[in-house]
Amino acid sequence: MKSKGRIVSIVSVYARTIVLIVLLSLLHPYYNATIAAIRVKDIAYVKGVRDNQLYGYGLVVGLQGSGDSQIFRVTRQLAVNIFQKLGVLISETDFLSKNIAAVMITVNIPAFARPGDKLDVVVSSIGDAKSLEGGVLLQTALQGADNEVYAVAQGPLSIGGYNIEGQAQSVRKNISTTAYISNGAIVEKEIQFSLMQGKSLSVVLRDPDFTTAHRLVEVIHTLYPGAARAIDAAVVTIVPPREFQSEDAIVRFVANIEELYVKPDSIARVIINERTGTIVAGENVRISTVAVAHGNLSITISEKPEVSQPGALSSGTTAIVPRTDIQVEEEEKKLNVIQEGVTIADVARALNILGVTPRDLISIFQAIKRAGALHAELVIM
Repeated sequence: MKSKGRIVSIVSVYARTIVLIVLLSLLHPYYNATIAAIRVKDIAYVKGVRDNQLYGYGLVVGLQGSGDSQIFRVTRQLAVNIFQKLGVLISETDFLSKNIAAVMITVNIPAFARPGDKLDVVVSSIGDAKSLEGGVLLQTALQGADNEVYAVAQGPLSIGGYNIEGQAQSVRKNISTTAYISNGAIVEKEIQFSLMQGKSLSVVLRDPDFTTAHRLVEVIHTLYPGAARAIDAAVVTIVPPREFQSEDAIVRFVANIEELYVKPDSIARVIINERTGTIVAGENVRISTVAVAHGNLSITISEKPEVSQPGALSSGTTAIVPRTDIQVEEEEKKLNVIQEGVTIADVARALNILGVTPRDLISIFQAIKRAGALHAELVIM
């Protein structure tokens, strides 16, 4: 009886193993498709969700004699304006200092930034200051393109380098006239924005493509039938179902869209950088059958002038006689037939048969494109 039970147990384990193998074989195409696909949030963004640029001009104080010279009047005007706001009466002629500098402040304010949020600040000299090392930015209003103030900036500068000068030598590390303030700006006003444009929202592809836009619509329809429509190669408009029309539910709807997977498509391209000899080919690049022969031609010219001395007891003079040696070498290359490639691996394997350098491949790619056998866009950087 024990042997029978052991046999039944072995058969049961074997059966479960067979079932597991069958299930994995059935799910294999699904996992392959999922791996090949990419999340929507990685190839697209919701229209309007973007950074905005702020800027302002202000005054940096506390410099050790490396500030703007007296010929730069803007710096003195800024200083006088600040002191007058503090109740100190002073004129431009009374203010003589090289410890201050006029600067421009730039910052990017992200979408959905709220009052009180802190932003990183870049400070750049606009005068003839030699260095901003050790300086402190006084409170400066930062405005947008609509001239509205959205943040204020203030704090000690960090230049991440130095600039030391002597009478006969100077040493510099990095650029000392551009500085950085971590969390140096505080948001004072929120930029108004709504995800919904009426009853719909728009998803914008970072790399516009008609095929990708169509695939995105089809993927959205699997979750929300009839909700999406492609406007062009870049924009897909989506009308959320009624249960997601409220402001508190639209975030959950956008999150559901971002987590969908879609396989992006792109135009077949071959990117060539002639300066570095770099070649990058996309997976859709194809080459028709073509015959290629490529040989290198090298010419070497060497000058070896000789000195001609006059004979003994003669009235001649010493002369330099030119001697030029020219050598020409040309490699003998046979005509190779590159078979039509179905995948990028086939194309790479066929081109490697030629045994040439990347810089030679650049010329070969250009010639194949001219012959009409390269079915891809050739981009030369």
